[in-house]
Formats: sequence, structure tokens, C-alpha cells
Amino acid sequence: MWWLLVPSVNGSEVFGLDDIFQSTSAPVLERKQIMHKFHEVTARLEQALSRISHENLDILEEVKEQVELVLAQFRRAKGRVDVPDVELYEDLLSLYNKNNDAEADPEVLRRLAEKLQLVGIAELMQESLALHEMVSASGGDPGAIFEKMSNLLKEIKDFVQTENPNLDAPAREKNLPPSSSSAQTTAVGNHKAPVIPDDFRCPISLELMKDPVIVSTGQTYERSCIEKWLEQGHRTCPKTQQTLSNPALTPNYVLRSLIAQWCETNGIDPPKRPSSSQPSKTKFACSPAELTKIQILLCKLSSSNPEDQRTAAGEIRLLAKRNADNRVAIAEAGAIPLLVKILSTPDSRTQEHAVTALLNLSICEDNKGSIISSGAVPGIVQVLKKGSMEARENAAATLFSLSVVDENKVAIGASGAIPPLVTLLSEGTQRGKKDAATALFNLCIYQGNKGKTVRAGVIPTLMCLLTEPGGGMVDEALAILAILASHPEAKSAIGAAKAMPVLVDFIGNGLPRNKENAAAVLVHLCAGDQQHLADAEELGVMGHLVDLAQNGTDRGKRKAAQLLQRLSRFVEQQKRSQSQAEAQAEQSLSQSRAQQP
Repeated sequence: MWWLLVPSVNGSEVFGLDDIFQSTSAPVLERKQIMHKFHEVTARLEQALSRISHENLDILEEVKEQVELVLAQFRRAKGRVDVPDVELYEDLLSLYNKNNDAEADPEVLRRLAEKLQLVGIAELMQESLALHEMVSASGGDPGAIFEKMSNLLKEIKDFVQTENPNLDAPAREKNLPPSSSSAQTTAVGNHKAPVIPDDFRCPISLELMKDPVIVSTGQTYERSCIEKWLEQGHRTCPKTQQTLSNPALTPNYVLRSLIAQWCETNGIDPPKRPSSSQPSKTKFACSPAELTKIQILLCKLSSSNPEDQRTAAGEIRLLAKRNADNRVAIAEAGAIPLLVKILSTPDSRTQEHAVTALLNLSICEDNKGSIISSGAVPGIVQVLKKGSMEARENAAATLFSLSVVDENKVAIGASGAIPPLVTLLSEGTQRGKKDAATALFNLCIYQGNKGKTVRAGVIPTLMCLLTEPGGGMVDEALAILAILASHPEAKSAIGAAKAMPVLVDFIGNGLPRNKENAAAVLVHLCAGDQQHLADAEELGVMGHLVDLAQNGTDRGKRKAAQLLQRLSRFVEQQKRSQSQAEAQAEQSLSQSRAQQP
């Protein structure tokens, strides 16, 4: 792209020159008009946001912070101009407007090539392709604007080739992306095969990614590899070992584009994506024999024979765990209502198989809606209350999986699921506690579930988890406290639980994420509460907060800054009050002495 910096809402924004050309029919760059439009939009957005009394809205503290941050950026952006880019603009304008027969100034061409990063054949080829795409998009009629852009590109290309006559192939070592590790090459015969950048390799297969997707921890994997990982029943990120907050896979379009560009630059055929990244509801890869087997299992599942039901539910559980095609085929065959029906069976093993089968089926996004519409939630909650420990754990995991969909958070919260989740968090195995914690965290994203969770007694349970030997649940406990702390009932319960010393200790000695969450809880706890501010100050939190404000995560720094500001005001107020009290005491003493004979 032809890059030109023009003022925008965040000070300066990068826009393609082709975008500017397409936005005007004038034969010159309408820079001033575009700048004026951006300033006008910035002012309007700033004015609109200023009118919103977001402090009075029932929204999360993090959302309020983001609004304030955006508003501050808009205010800083008003009237701000990027002076250093005037030279770039003028250089482009001089070339764009010059007569075709006139000789271009080599110094101007050199500056443009460097600033626009068009210093190699690969970049120039990419720019040429982009120009051809624009012509195609215009209906094949290039017009005067495209012709001038083409001439401008040709002049830069001729200059670059004149200055560097050896630049005759796109796969030169010096043209590899400078930011990647692929600047190294491996000799293969007489050719140099480029080394694939680490960021372009799947962390599981170590191969160049064809269809990169992002998991909830922010890591990127090849879709087929991470799907296989999830199908095997894992609930953690393979690279970081963090628990996945949800099983959703988001396409990483930016990385996919970068991989395609890298392949083109290095003369490699770009990797072919699978024709369909997601299993179709009507086209699945199960063989006729497998489909027949599923039908037989469903017949057993619907029979009145408890042994047949148990066997069929167990086999469906395993089939649904195996792969995505099976999950689609089993749901399409009508298994979900039958599995929901046997959740209420008195046979604990059958019950365990049924709820786990629903868990495995829920990994498929399309199946979540079917499970909810089949009335599964009350049965899952019943298993969560009365089932075996493994069944309860899998019931909690199923509720977590279903609660990924926002509207399901409301239905699950209203079903009575929260108290048994809190109970499992208290008395379950380590796996059961983690399943309960992730489900509760997800449910509490919906504001209406926060009060229910507090009233179910979660705060004392979380405090126990924070202080238990080993600290295996510290991350989850602090994360839940942080999301609950904005609720008035939670704030009161946290204060009553004498949490202040524990929170201050984590701010001083915890891991970065734990420091951040402990500070977030403290922000809500100290809001408008003089006693909590006094307690925190007495416990020596100021020193910990200064360190967090300098070395913490981005969110941790913001929370620390908020607390430091409140504590500083509190300390100043205390000093003033003490000075006034001392002055009054001195005055009273003077008056009493004056009255003595």
C-alpha cells in the first residue's frame, strides 16, 4: 500500500494513498480536506462521549475505564498534527503532479522509497499487485488517477533497480521480513530455502499454518491441530497450560494474510486452506457404517432397559469425544433429547455417561443451542447437585461450555445452578473446583448473576481457596473476586471476610496476574470507604502499589494508579484533619489559660 500519515482520532493513523485517491475525484491529494474531516469526526466523538454519564451507568469498572481512556485519547487528538509527515506529503504531491516528460529528483525518490518501505522487488511487486486489484475493482477502466499512480510506482521501481542492480528476484535474503526469525536461510542445493518464522508455525505441529485460529488465551494454532487437542478432552492451552475460558476458535485473519504475503515474497506457494473450516450441519464425514451404529445406539438409548441405556450412553460419550464429525452426526440423528431424558435416571453410571456425552457434544457451537432448547439445563443442575463426583465435575464443565453463549448465562443463572457450583468449588476434587470456578466466572460476566453468587456463599469459599496450603486455586479465586467486587453485596461480603491483609499480601508478593486482580478488588473495596483506605495504608500497601504501577501488567498499572490516587487524597485529608484538631486543641488550651486567675 502507499502509506501516508494523516491526523486521526489517536494522533496519527496510517491510511493507504490509494484510499485517499479513491475518496476524491480531484487530480490532487486533498490533504487539507481529509485532515479537516478527521478533526471534525474526532471533535464530534469526543463531544458525544462527554455527554454520557457513564459513571451513573450499571456497567463494569473495566468498561468505565475504557470509556475514560478513549475519551482522553480524543481530547489529546484534537488539534494535533503530525509535522514530520509534511515532507512525505509534499514529495508525493510533487511526483504526482509533475509532467510525464520531466525528470524526477533522485533525492525525492530516495526519500519516498525509504519512507514507504519500497526498497525491494518483493515490496514493489506487492504494491503493483495491489494496484492491479484496484483497477479490477474499478471495472477494468483504470482512469487518470490509476494511470498516475502506476507511473509514480514505475518511477520508484526504476530508481530502486538503478540504485540496486542485483535486486532481480523476490526471494532475496535481504527482502525477507526484518522482524521475523526468517532472516536466516538454509542452503538447499544451489538455492536458499527460507526458514519459516516461528510465529508462522503451529506450536503443536511446528508446521506452517494453513488456517490459524486464536483460542481464549490469545495463542494461535492450526485449526485442525487445536481441534484434535480439544476433541481429546483437554481444556487447557497447549502452549501456556492455562485453562481455556471457552472452547471457541476465532480465525486469525491478520496472521493468515501475513503468512500469504511471506509466501509470495519468498516464492513459495501459499498453504491451501481446507475447503471448509467448520463441520457442516448436513455434510459430515461419517461413513454409512458409523451412521448405522449411531442409529442402533439411539434405539438402545430410547429403550426401557437400564443396561441398554447405560451401554448406549457410554458409547455415545466416547463417539462424541472422538471428533467433530461424530458430534455433528450424533446431534443430527436426534441424540440430544434422548440424553437429556436419561439425566434423571437413578442409575449413577448412566447419568454420568449422559451428562459427559452432552459436554462432548457441546464443543460444537451449533449443538449448544440444541442442548438448551431441549431443556437440558434443569437436568444438568440436578446431576450437579446429586450425581457422583465425576458426574458433578462434568456437569459443571457442561454449564461452562453452554455459558459461552451470552443469552445462556441468564438461563443457567435462573435455573438454580449457582449454589451447587459454589458447593463443588468448596468440596470438589482439584479438577472439580477448577470446573466450578470457570463456570462461575463465566456466569458472573452477566451482572444479574453476581448477587446470586454472593448469596450462595462464594466469598468465604474463595477466601479459603486463597489461604489453603499449596495455593492451587489462587488464580481462579482472585479472578472471581475481581469480577464480583463491583457488586455492592460482594463488596460488603469481602469486607466482612477480613480480606484486606490477604489482598495486600498478593499485591506485594503474588504473580503478575494475581497482583492485578488483587488490586482490582481493592479498588472497589476502597471506593468511598475511609476505613478500608485506613486499613490498606496501615498494612503498607503504598510501597507495593508503587512497584505495581511501575512493573505490573497494563491493567495492574491502571489499578495501582487509581489506588495510589485515592490513598494520597486520604493521607492528605488525614493530615489536614489532624492539623485542624491540633489547632483547635491549642486554641482551647490558650482560652482555658486566659480564664485562669
